[in-house]
Amino acid sequence: MAEPVVRIPDAKVALSTASVYPESTATAFEIAARLGYDGVEVMVWTDPVSQDIEALRRLSDYHRMPILAVHAPCLLITQRVWSTDPWTKLQRAQAAAEKLGASTVVVHPPFRWQRQYARDFVTGLWRMADETDVRFAVENMYPWRYRDREMLAYAPEWDVTKDDYRHFTVDLSHTATARTGAMEMIDRMGERLAHIHLADGNGSAKDEHLVPGRGTQPCAELLERLALSGFDGHVVIEVNTRRAMSSAEREADLAEALAFTRLHLASALNATSKQ
Repeated sequence: MAEPVVRIPDAKVALSTASVYPESTATAFEIAARLGYDGVEVMVWTDPVSQDIEALRRLSDYHRMPILAVHAPCLLITQRVWSTDPWTKLQRAQAAAEKLGASTVVVHPPFRWQRQYARDFVTGLWRMADETDVRFAVENMYPWRYRDREMLAYAPEWDVTKDDYRHFTVDLSHTATARTGAMEMIDRMGERLAHIHLADGNGSAKDEHLVPGRGTQPCAELLERLALSGFDGHVVIEVNTRRAMSSAEREADLAEALAFTRLHLASALNATSKQ
Protein backbone atom coordinates (compact mmCIF):
# COMPACT_ATOMS: atom_id res chain seq x y z
CA MET A 1 0.00 0.00 0.00
CA ALA A 2 1.14 3.55 -0.68
CA GLU A 3 2.22 5.68 2.26
CA PRO A 4 -0.38 8.30 3.29
CA VAL A 5 0.35 11.80 2.10
CA VAL A 6 0.11 13.22 5.64
CA ARG A 7 0.76 11.32 8.85
CA ILE A 8 -0.75 12.73 12.04
CA PRO A 9 0.71 11.70 15.41
CA ASP A 10 -1.45 10.38 18.23
CA ALA A 11 -1.23 13.51 20.42
CA LYS A 12 -4.66 15.10 20.77
CA VAL A 13 -5.15 18.83 20.27
CA ALA A 14 -7.53 20.42 22.77
CA LEU A 15 -8.96 23.89 23.28
CA SER A 16 -8.67 25.48 26.70
CA THR A 17 -11.96 27.03 27.74
CA ALA A 18 -9.87 30.04 28.85
CA SER A 19 -9.18 30.73 25.17
CA VAL A 20 -12.69 32.10 24.58
CA TYR A 21 -12.79 34.51 27.54
CA PRO A 22 -14.85 36.65 28.08
CA GLU A 23 -17.19 34.17 26.39
CA SER A 24 -18.46 31.28 28.49
CA THR A 25 -17.31 27.72 29.12
CA ALA A 26 -20.30 26.51 27.10
CA THR A 27 -19.17 28.62 24.14
CA ALA A 28 -15.75 26.97 24.27
CA PHE A 29 -17.29 23.52 23.81
CA GLU A 30 -19.36 24.77 20.88
CA ILE A 31 -16.37 26.38 19.13
CA ALA A 32 -14.09 23.39 19.77
CA ALA A 33 -16.64 21.07 18.17
CA ARG A 34 -17.26 23.33 15.19
CA LEU A 35 -13.54 23.83 14.43
CA GLY A 36 -12.59 20.17 14.80
CA TYR A 37 -10.57 20.12 18.02
CA ASP A 38 -10.10 16.71 19.64
CA GLY A 39 -11.39 17.85 23.02
CA VAL A 40 -11.24 20.57 25.64
CA GLU A 41 -9.33 21.50 28.76
CA VAL A 42 -11.66 22.99 31.36
CA MET A 43 -10.28 26.02 33.19
CA VAL A 44 -12.08 26.00 36.53
CA TRP A 45 -12.78 29.61 37.39
CA THR A 46 -15.60 32.05 38.17
CA ASP A 47 -17.96 30.78 35.45
CA PRO A 48 -20.36 28.55 37.48
CA VAL A 49 -20.55 26.02 34.62
CA SER A 50 -16.80 25.41 34.85
CA GLN A 51 -17.28 24.37 38.49
CA ASP A 52 -20.25 22.05 37.89
CA ILE A 53 -19.31 18.48 36.97
CA GLU A 54 -22.78 17.51 35.76
CA ALA A 55 -23.08 20.63 33.59
CA LEU A 56 -19.67 19.87 32.09
CA ARG A 57 -20.68 16.27 31.42
CA ARG A 58 -23.81 17.44 29.60
CA LEU A 59 -21.78 19.86 27.45
CA SER A 60 -19.26 17.14 26.64
CA ASP A 61 -21.98 14.68 25.65
CA TYR A 62 -24.01 17.21 23.64
CA HIS A 63 -21.05 18.45 21.60
CA ARG A 64 -19.25 15.08 21.52
CA MET A 65 -16.21 16.85 22.89
CA PRO A 66 -14.23 14.81 25.44
CA ILE A 67 -12.78 16.64 28.42
CA LEU A 68 -9.10 15.79 28.26
CA ALA A 69 -7.81 17.89 31.16
CA VAL A 70 -8.97 19.96 34.12
CA HIS A 71 -7.07 23.09 35.11
CA ALA A 72 -7.34 23.47 38.88
CA PRO A 73 -8.43 26.93 40.13
CA CYS A 74 -4.98 28.39 40.86
CA LEU A 75 -5.40 31.99 39.67
CA LEU A 76 -5.73 35.07 41.85
CA ILE A 77 -9.32 35.52 40.68
CA THR A 78 -10.22 31.96 41.73
CA GLN A 79 -9.03 32.10 45.34
CA ARG A 80 -12.57 31.34 46.60
CA VAL A 81 -13.55 28.83 43.90
CA TRP A 82 -13.95 25.29 45.28
CA SER A 83 -12.94 26.43 48.79
CA THR A 84 -10.21 28.76 50.01
CA ASP A 85 -8.05 25.75 50.97
CA PRO A 86 -5.62 24.90 48.13
CA TRP A 87 -5.49 21.19 48.93
CA THR A 88 -9.29 21.00 48.78
CA LYS A 89 -9.12 22.65 45.36
CA LEU A 90 -6.71 19.95 44.14
CA GLN A 91 -8.81 17.15 45.61
CA ARG A 92 -11.90 18.50 43.86
CA ALA A 93 -9.97 18.89 40.60
CA GLN A 94 -8.84 15.28 40.87
CA ALA A 95 -12.41 14.11 41.53
CA ALA A 96 -13.68 16.13 38.58
CA ALA A 97 -11.04 14.67 36.27
CA GLU A 98 -11.86 11.13 37.38
CA LYS A 99 -15.61 11.62 36.91
CA LEU A 100 -15.23 13.37 33.54
CA GLY A 101 -12.65 10.96 32.11
CA ALA A 102 -9.86 13.54 31.94
CA SER A 103 -6.32 12.21 32.16
CA THR A 104 -4.63 15.33 33.54
CA VAL A 105 -5.02 17.98 36.21
CA VAL A 106 -2.96 21.09 35.50
CA VAL A 107 -1.74 22.87 38.62
CA HIS A 108 0.38 25.96 39.26
CA PRO A 109 3.04 26.06 41.97
CA PRO A 110 1.81 27.88 45.09
CA PHE A 111 2.06 31.61 45.63
CA ARG A 112 4.84 32.49 48.06
CA TRP A 113 2.35 33.82 50.62
CA GLN A 114 0.70 30.37 50.79
CA ARG A 115 3.52 29.34 53.12
CA GLN A 116 2.26 26.06 54.54
CA TYR A 117 0.91 24.92 51.17
CA ALA A 118 4.23 25.80 49.49
CA ARG A 119 6.24 24.00 52.16
CA ASP A 120 4.28 20.76 51.69
CA PHE A 121 3.51 21.09 47.97
CA VAL A 122 6.07 18.73 46.43
CA THR A 123 5.57 15.86 48.89
CA GLY A 124 1.81 16.41 49.05
CA LEU A 125 1.46 16.26 45.30
CA TRP A 126 3.42 13.00 45.15
CA ARG A 127 1.10 11.59 47.81
CA MET A 128 -1.99 12.57 45.80
CA ALA A 129 -0.49 11.25 42.56
CA ASP A 130 0.07 7.85 44.17
CA GLU A 131 -3.68 7.56 44.80
CA THR A 132 -4.98 8.06 41.25
CA ASP A 133 -4.28 7.43 37.57
CA VAL A 134 -4.82 11.14 36.89
CA ARG A 135 -1.60 13.02 36.14
CA PHE A 136 -0.88 16.15 38.18
CA ALA A 137 1.13 18.17 35.65
CA VAL A 138 2.79 21.16 37.36
CA GLU A 139 3.06 24.21 35.10
CA ASN A 140 6.08 26.47 34.66
CA MET A 141 5.41 30.08 35.69
CA TYR A 142 7.50 33.30 35.63
CA PRO A 143 8.74 36.16 37.82
CA TRP A 144 6.38 39.10 38.15
CA ARG A 145 7.91 42.32 36.79
CA TYR A 146 7.07 45.99 37.16
CA ARG A 147 9.35 48.46 35.40
CA ASP A 148 12.86 47.48 36.54
CA ARG A 149 11.72 45.46 39.56
CA GLU A 150 11.19 41.70 39.73
CA MET A 151 9.18 39.80 42.33
CA LEU A 152 9.32 36.05 42.85
CA ALA A 153 5.64 35.28 43.33
CA TYR A 154 5.75 31.46 43.27
CA ALA A 155 7.20 28.86 45.62
CA PRO A 156 9.10 26.62 45.78
CA GLU A 157 10.07 27.94 42.27
CA TRP A 158 8.50 29.47 39.17
CA ASP A 159 10.92 27.23 37.23
CA VAL A 160 9.28 23.96 38.20
CA THR A 161 12.16 21.87 36.80
CA LYS A 162 14.13 22.78 39.94
CA ASP A 163 11.81 20.57 42.01
CA ASP A 164 10.92 16.89 41.91
CA TYR A 165 7.53 16.46 40.24
CA ARG A 166 6.21 13.37 38.51
CA HIS A 167 4.71 15.29 35.58
CA PHE A 168 5.07 18.75 34.04
CA THR A 169 3.06 21.13 31.89
CA VAL A 170 5.09 23.49 29.72
CA ASP A 171 3.49 26.80 28.76
CA LEU A 172 5.30 28.72 26.01
CA SER A 173 3.69 32.03 26.86
CA HIS A 174 5.16 31.61 30.35
CA THR A 175 8.63 30.83 29.01
CA ALA A 176 8.38 34.05 26.99
CA THR A 177 7.39 36.10 30.04
CA ALA A 178 10.14 34.46 32.11
CA ARG A 179 12.62 35.16 29.29
CA THR A 180 13.99 31.66 29.60
CA GLY A 181 14.90 29.15 26.90
CA ALA A 182 11.82 27.05 26.15
CA MET A 183 13.63 24.13 24.52
CA GLU A 184 16.21 24.00 27.32
CA MET A 185 13.39 23.83 29.86
CA ILE A 186 11.74 21.04 27.88
CA ASP A 187 15.05 19.17 27.84
CA ARG A 188 15.17 19.40 31.64
CA MET A 189 11.61 18.08 31.88
CA GLY A 190 12.52 15.09 29.73
CA GLU A 191 10.07 12.19 29.87
CA ARG A 192 8.14 13.89 32.67
CA LEU A 193 6.73 16.40 30.17
CA ALA A 194 3.09 15.30 30.07
CA HIS A 195 1.09 18.30 28.89
CA ILE A 196 1.50 21.33 26.61
CA HIS A 197 -0.09 24.76 26.80
CA LEU A 198 0.60 26.06 23.33
CA ALA A 199 0.73 29.82 22.96
CA ASP A 200 3.30 32.40 21.93
CA GLY A 201 4.89 35.51 23.39
CA ASN A 202 7.47 38.21 22.74
CA GLY A 203 9.12 38.43 26.16
CA SER A 204 6.82 41.12 27.52
CA ALA A 205 6.40 41.50 31.28
CA LYS A 206 2.76 40.61 30.61
CA ASP A 207 1.70 37.00 30.06
CA GLU A 208 0.61 37.45 26.43
CA HIS A 209 -0.75 34.07 25.27
CA LEU A 210 -0.52 34.96 21.60
CA VAL A 211 -1.69 32.68 18.80
CA PRO A 212 1.20 30.30 17.98
CA GLY A 213 3.45 31.75 15.29
CA ARG A 214 2.84 35.39 16.24
CA GLY A 215 5.65 35.66 18.78
CA THR A 216 9.23 34.57 19.32
CA GLN A 217 8.75 31.21 21.01
CA PRO A 218 9.77 27.93 19.30
CA CYS A 219 6.21 26.68 18.91
CA ALA A 220 6.84 24.90 15.60
CA GLU A 221 10.09 23.33 16.84
CA LEU A 222 8.37 22.04 19.97
CA LEU A 223 5.52 20.46 17.99
CA GLU A 224 7.91 18.80 15.58
CA ARG A 225 9.92 17.37 18.46
CA LEU A 226 6.76 16.04 20.10
CA ALA A 227 5.73 14.31 16.89
CA LEU A 228 9.09 12.58 16.51
CA SER A 229 9.33 11.57 20.18
CA GLY A 230 5.97 9.78 20.28
CA PHE A 231 4.55 12.21 22.84
CA ASP A 232 1.42 10.69 24.41
CA GLY A 233 0.08 13.73 26.27
CA HIS A 234 -2.19 16.52 25.05
CA VAL A 235 -1.44 19.77 23.24
CA VAL A 236 -3.79 22.46 24.52
CA ILE A 237 -4.35 25.75 22.73
CA GLU A 238 -4.42 28.35 25.50
CA VAL A 239 -4.47 31.78 23.84
CA ASN A 240 -5.81 35.22 24.70
CA THR A 241 -8.66 36.34 22.45
CA ARG A 242 -10.00 39.11 24.69
CA ARG A 243 -9.13 41.75 22.10
CA ALA A 244 -11.10 40.07 19.34
CA MET A 245 -13.57 42.59 17.93
CA SER A 246 -16.21 39.94 17.20
CA SER A 247 -17.06 36.27 17.69
CA ALA A 248 -15.98 35.65 14.09
CA GLU A 249 -12.55 37.16 14.74
CA ARG A 250 -12.13 35.08 17.90
CA GLU A 251 -13.09 31.93 16.02
CA ALA A 252 -10.65 32.78 13.20
CA ASP A 253 -7.82 33.05 15.75
CA LEU A 254 -8.69 29.68 17.25
CA ALA A 255 -8.94 28.08 13.79
CA GLU A 256 -5.50 29.51 12.93
CA ALA A 257 -4.03 28.13 16.16
CA LEU A 258 -5.46 24.67 15.43
CA ALA A 259 -4.18 24.69 11.82
CA PHE A 260 -0.69 25.76 12.96
CA THR A 261 -0.60 22.96 15.55
CA ARG A 262 -1.77 20.20 13.23
CA LEU A 263 0.57 21.36 10.45
CA HIS A 264 3.69 21.23 12.60
CA LEU A 265 2.74 18.00 14.34
CA ALA A 266 2.38 16.39 10.91
CA SER A 267 5.32 18.02 9.12
CA ALA A 268 8.06 16.35 11.15
CA LEU A 269 6.63 12.87 10.55
CA ASN A 270 6.10 13.67 6.89
CA ALA A 271 9.71 14.73 6.46
CA THR A 272 10.95 11.60 8.21
CA SER A 273 8.80 9.29 6.07
CA LYS A 274 10.30 10.77 2.88
CA GLN A 275 13.92 10.16 3.86
